[in-house]
Amino acid sequence: MPAYKYTLKNGKIMWYSNFYYTNWTGEKKHICKRGFKTLREAKEYEYSFMEQQTISSDILFSSLVENYMEDMQYRLKPTTMGNKKDIIDNKLLPYFSRLKICDIDTIKVRKWQNELISFRDKNGKPYSQTYLKTINNQLSAILNYAVKHYRLPANPCRASGSIGKSRADEMNIWTQEQYERFSKSIQKSSMKLAFDILFYTGMRSGELLALTPADILSSKRIAINKNYAKIKGKELFLKPKTPKSKRCIAIPDFLYEDIQKYISKLYGIEKGDRIFYFTKSTLDKEIKRIAEKIRLPPIRVHDLRHSHASMLIEMGFAPLEIADRLGHESVKTTLDTYSHLYPDKDQQLADALNKFRQAEPLLE
Repeated sequence: MPAYKYTLKNGKIMWYSNFYYTNWTGEKKHICKRGFKTLREAKEYEYSFMEQQTISSDILFSSLVENYMEDMQYRLKPTTMGNKKDIIDNKLLPYFSRLKICDIDTIKVRKWQNELISFRDKNGKPYSQTYLKTINNQLSAILNYAVKHYRLPANPCRASGSIGKSRADEMNIWTQEQYERFSKSIQKSSMKLAFDILFYTGMRSGELLALTPADILSSKRIAINKNYAKIKGKELFLKPKTPKSKRCIAIPDFLYEDIQKYISKLYGIEKGDRIFYFTKSTLDKEIKRIAEKIRLPPIRVHDLRHSHASMLIEMGFAPLEIADRLGHESVKTTLDTYSHLYPDKDQQLADALNKFRQAEPLLE
């Protein structure tokens, strides 16, 4: 592990790492990295780099993660990568970074799970069940990657059992009456229109923020064909979440007229310009502020999507119709997400069968 020192013009001693390695194509490559303050840092850089070239279960978890993230960035959206990085940096690396993946067994995983389950913040609040599930799934995904590509015999997460739940026991929603109270309390016309679109279409916030005048069709429909996100200050227009997310939905007359009236007042706006120039965090703050002010149950911006689905269910629309409107990949997603909102539908079906039976003449 050669490392060498050099002197800057100001007389300060620095170190550099200089070595060769063979890349994945079998080609020999030269690495020279400067700027290390100590001999130890220079040697650690080479060790870490060479560790990442290891294709076996002897690789450190931290090195595996670097390779995993580098690989996934070509396959996943930047927003998904950002969420992964946050969980990995804060919930996985503090526990597993110095372990070889072959040394991560079911006992270590369960102890890690137990720490997450027992966590309480300064107000005594634990992690939500859905967040626990998300964290555990991320560790499992990385170890599945190790099974496929780094000769790890088995994923210890599977034998350890899961934690958390895929869906919250209760879903926070507003009724139409509650939403209208909220809407009437919004002073800014742009903010009011944005929330009205979210509630009366069920679209995702990223889909809303990506809307342009060209997406508002004369047939009183909205074409949803892109997603907006801002990551590290960079604005991105991304493909829809899934193929079914690219859709065209009808909107009520009042909403179409409100949108057209608002666009007509935007000076110099072009067909391809964004209609709304605030961010999701602005929407988050506004919904929280107004809900507190008028004493409505607190919900997230995404819960307006759930509220829309709940309203459609109450109006009697079928799951398939709701799935198409929300852009779900399959009707199963809709049923899995909103099945608890159908508690009386089964009884209504039984009542209808009773009436049908009574109406039919009985055969002797």
